[in-house]
Amino acid sequence: MPLRVMSCAAVAAVAASALLAAPLVSATPAVAAPKAAGDAPIADFDGDGFADLVSGAPRATVSGAESAGYVSVVYGSAAGADTAHPQTVSRTTSWLPETAKGGTFFGRSTAARDLDGDGYTDLAVGAANDGDVILWGSPSGLTSATAFPGRVNRAVDGDFDGDGEGDLVTTGDGGLRVLLGPFTRAGAPARTSSVEIDEEDEIWDLTVGDMNGDGRDDLITTGGFEEKSYQAQWRMGTATGVSQAARTTGHFTLGGVVADVNQDGYGDYVARDVGHISEVRGSEAGNVRVVYGSANGPSTRTARITQDTKGVPGVSEAENPSNDRSGDQFGYSVAAGDVTGDGYPDIAVGVPGEDIGSVRDAGSVVLLKGGALGLTGTGAQAFDQSDPGVPGASETGDHYGESVSLLDINDNNRADLAVSAPTEDGTYQDSGAVWLFRGSKNGLVTTNITSFGPATLKAPEKGALFGLGFAK
Repeated sequence: MPLRVMSCAAVAAVAASALLAAPLVSATPAVAAPKAAGDAPIADFDGDGFADLVSGAPRATVSGAESAGYVSVVYGSAAGADTAHPQTVSRTTSWLPETAKGGTFFGRSTAARDLDGDGYTDLAVGAANDGDVILWGSPSGLTSATAFPGRVNRAVDGDFDGDGEGDLVTTGDGGLRVLLGPFTRAGAPARTSSVEIDEEDEIWDLTVGDMNGDGRDDLITTGGFEEKSYQAQWRMGTATGVSQAARTTGHFTLGGVVADVNQDGYGDYVARDVGHISEVRGSEAGNVRVVYGSANGPSTRTARITQDTKGVPGVSEAENPSNDRSGDQFGYSVAAGDVTGDGYPDIAVGVPGEDIGSVRDAGSVVLLKGGALGLTGTGAQAFDQSDPGVPGASETGDHYGESVSLLDINDNNRADLAVSAPTEDGTYQDSGAVWLFRGSKNGLVTTNITSFGPATLKAPEKGALFGLGFAK
């Protein structure tokens, strides 16, 4: 299956073209730690203090319906990922509205946040054909749902007005919808506003985080027109939601994450940089752009990191038609979290086009470490399926690293790395799989890696593209 050339959040177009067991129970919701600048709250649906991992499988055949899709939740625990008690949610789940239908692509986008203010994380799930829902958290995990009165495709969560309540931003005709919490169990926000976007602009990705240190999340949009990218646009959070006024970050980027990698109190924007206004291609070697935050938002201080940067394992390799190789696409996916527990967020970088030896497009993942000097190549680590201790084997077209997420699934104050290979073959072609690496004081380790696919979780496997995206 050819690697996608669009951003990870544009799953709907990708899916259309390229194309239950009970959760753990806990007593009371855990009290969340104060949020550092640019750090996202964990997804904790049962409130036990352990982060829970959501993997989307929008292409899965469910009850005979092709591309009906589902989301799978692996709950965290002191022992790590509890794959023995997973939860699969699809349109066949008894407490969801409607039924499974082909071409719904349920799970093509997800956003995790406590939307109703009850102390349990909720999950907004995007689908096609008016299939969007909010799944509500509880002491038993996700146990009820409400049809969402709108669209959650390309949705992100945050706290844009700084009131402590979870908010959502969704794309729609003519711009962005800003839905300010708390939400009712009917799915209605407390307030709604909109942000107008030029009608010729296409929003490909939404990124959230506090870049100016004012305690409100800001919104960064990336996109373009057809296959040509535009410079990313930054809009600050305000008392009424998201500012109508936008300011460019100065760089042509896709996707991204905001995290305070140098702990100066301002969130930093880290994303794949495509260099200039040009056709977005899968032939690129790839690179990661860091735009550092300031009291005024995106600053002029930036850094560019590639596989040729000192300390970063590997070599930057672009497309080579003479030997039929594609580009590495370093930075195709990124995620932030403190893997070492030193207080500085680290950045996981997916490299899904990486060749491992003579194996084309097998894929790999790189960890870049944050520090007082910012994000650099010092101490960087790289992993692929050919490394000792990593389950599986590097195979052509696996695209290992297409999606990445950092989350503390065993609550030991060190983030763990989830990495997916959606085109990994199981019983069926392109069923997909996910690997979970443990964090340690020295970085990621290959001991006690948990790996699983749909078969492990007793979820639908056929054509699932399991792990095509993780909840943000």
